[in-house]
Amino acid sequence: MSDFFTANISDADPLISNAIDSEVRRQADGLELIASENFVSEAVLQTMGTVFTNKYAEGYPGKRYYGGCEFSDVVEQAAIDRAKEIFGAEHANVQPHSGAQANMSVFLAAINHGDTILGMNLSHGGHLTHGHPLNFSGINFKVADYGVNRETEQIDYDELQRIAEESRPALLICGASAYPRIIDFERIGEIARSVGAKVMADIAHIAGLVAAGLHPTPIPHCEFVTTTTHKTLRGPRGGLILCKEEFAKDVDRAVFPGVQGGPLIHIIAAKAVAFGEALQPNFKEYQQQVVTNAKVLAETLANAGLRIVSGGTDNHLMLVDVWMDGKGITGKDAEKALEQVHITVNKNTIPFDTQKPFVASGIRIGTPALTTRGMKEEEMRSIGTIIAEVIQAPGSEEAMSKARREVAEITSRFPLYSQRYKTDSTGTANA
Repeated sequence: MSDFFTANISDADPLISNAIDSEVRRQADGLELIASENFVSEAVLQTMGTVFTNKYAEGYPGKRYYGGCEFSDVVEQAAIDRAKEIFGAEHANVQPHSGAQANMSVFLAAINHGDTILGMNLSHGGHLTHGHPLNFSGINFKVADYGVNRETEQIDYDELQRIAEESRPALLICGASAYPRIIDFERIGEIARSVGAKVMADIAHIAGLVAAGLHPTPIPHCEFVTTTTHKTLRGPRGGLILCKEEFAKDVDRAVFPGVQGGPLIHIIAAKAVAFGEALQPNFKEYQQQVVTNAKVLAETLANAGLRIVSGGTDNHLMLVDVWMDGKGITGKDAEKALEQVHITVNKNTIPFDTQKPFVASGIRIGTPALTTRGMKEEEMRSIGTIIAEVIQAPGSEEAMSKARREVAEITSRFPLYSQRYKTDSTGTANA
């Protein structure tokens, strides 16, 4: 056999091999609280590393532009069928490489260049692809936006109705990347119909909660639903589009050949595995624990003197105002301080923020990843206390040392795949 097929990572590329090992240790030894991150199962990891990465399969199951796609058809059809079953959708396209490309495909299928879109303002919790001026959505379409009420820090649906009537969008976009409350998809659907707009619900963050019945579903109320597969769904990094059957051909044509070429069959296979996991009874138990953990963590932080945007959370994440009108520290400084004690969060603007996005007044915290590791309410109380102590004592080496010890103690009780996925002398991940 050729040396090409037997070369191992550690010998062929020590730089990358060492980076992999270091990342394994970073994930295992730290507390991952970025709301958009999670840990996939070993089955999903293994599937991503299969020979399906070698296969070109432009087109769709049963209608490919290349030969040798019979087994690619098996895995893609499985992913499609499972996605439809999970969400009760009429049609599913599992090929988008990312959530952004899923959204781009819907734009291409649903509206025309230069049409008006109405999306949630990024600084209020929306997403770049919902109309930001530097994104394709803001470059190619006229943009109107909505946000949250200054007092409640929650979506004001009456105000959304007013803005919709004023802007008359072709597409109303709902869903968010940093919004901790329930989204009323039914009301949004009513608003859209009243002005003749279609609706795209981007549920990238809450898809797992929707799948488990812990957040209202957008499926009956929206023509298009998009999501990533790697957040609360616990799958590989990628995107997914769900839509009503009448739009199926337009969506499929928009994805390929409209936005993408050959699909990533190894990732689609991993999506199928993750969707299979989401259909198991313990998936709902997991999602319920995610929500419970978020509530307990938010309460702990609030009791420690930090302000929780909107007063709490209904889902997997919370926004924490660490600036507090100058009485605290910036989100940037909070992120850096927590990183030094092996707690990973991200700085985030809060509604009506006076700081620049790269500085920000808040941090965004989520519980999906730590819940996957098996952590529950007791750990959330401990972690909340650690976070508050670090933020409230910036620069204190005593507080930082104490936090590091406590983080190490917690992570030692909830092992990740630290040893099982350290690259060995054969160059493969130990399993």
